[in-house]
Amino acid sequence: MVSLVRDTPPSVPDFTQWPSFPFEGELQIKPLDDPVPVEPPRKGEADRECAACQAPDDAYIWVGERWRVRAMDRPTGLPMVLILESRSHFDLGDLPNLLAAELGVMIVRLERAIRSLDGVARVHVNRWGDGSAHLHMWFLARPYGRLQLRGTFLTLWDSILPPIPEEKWRENLALVAAWLAEFGGRPLAEPPRIQWQAPSSLAVQSDPIEEDVLQGSSLLDAIGESAEPPDIDALDLGGQPTTGAMPPDAPEVEALPASTEAASTAVAAAVRSARPSPEAEAGLADAAHEWHAGIAGAAETGAAEAGAAEAGAAEAGAEREAGAAGAPDASTTEAYPTSHGQASEPEATGFAGDVTGSIGRSNGA
Repeated sequence: MVSLVRDTPPSVPDFTQWPSFPFEGELQIKPLDDPVPVEPPRKGEADRECAACQAPDDAYIWVGERWRVRAMDRPTGLPMVLILESRSHFDLGDLPNLLAAELGVMIVRLERAIRSLDGVARVHVNRWGDGSAHLHMWFLARPYGRLQLRGTFLTLWDSILPPIPEEKWRENLALVAAWLAEFGGRPLAEPPRIQWQAPSSLAVQSDPIEEDVLQGSSLLDAIGESAEPPDIDALDLGGQPTTGAMPPDAPEVEALPASTEAASTAVAAAVRSARPSPEAEAGLADAAHEWHAGIAGAAETGAAEAGAAEAGAAEAGAEREAGAAGAPDASTTEAYPTSHGQASEPEATGFAGDVTGSIGRSNGA
């Protein structure tokens, strides 16, 4: 009699115990599918369209004559994930010698550019090629200090970790593109733009009364009035007649509400308190008269002094003319005699000539 033995599932590999393995707990291995006789074509093979060949240069962060570098469409968990592609449709084993030699240079150059970013410790370079027949190399940046992300599971951690801020991501893209552009090509990634914020409105910092007014439809609604404010000149100031009094045959005006009437009374009291007394008005009139008299006296004194100054200037001019009549003619003598008996230019003119000559020499040089 043959005893039936239950199939024992394969044991879990040892790497599940590594610190870099991103999962823990009870794990179960999937059963392996049977192999297929013919593998399906990849993108860019047979009748399948190649996405890399159809992509415009605007979809990349840097483009050159024979190579292009693109990024993901959004930030991921790692500081940087980039893909290096050949512009021509080749797979790795189909590269001609020129592109094969350039591929090594481009890998080193792009790895250095990514490693130069802040917070990047290592750059993992991978090539799988199971999804597309167009050559593409993956570059994944491991964050500095994250020792748990070391090793072969970095691609899994990229999907598990929360995405980095988009502003930082765009800044990293611009830095890598600029680094590559130092050796040629054209950078297309731009740094993030500064998000300017408009200053706060003055209405927010206004007084409480103004805030209440802004909440209403108008100032008149805030004070409960719908008519224009009264004319101060038409108010009865202490029983005195006013020039703006209404004629007897004028139509009657409706009485103002209590709040407006109280405000008018307060304004009239303020105007009355601001007017001086009769004694003060008389004192002000005397002071004004004295001030005008002082101004007139100062004007007369100034006119007399000006006349005396003009007379003195005329006398001095006459004396100068008399002295000039007895002097020899300046045109018959040398203006600036020298030790050799030749006339020389003024000293200032000589300085100007030196400056002009030096300027001319500098321009000629």
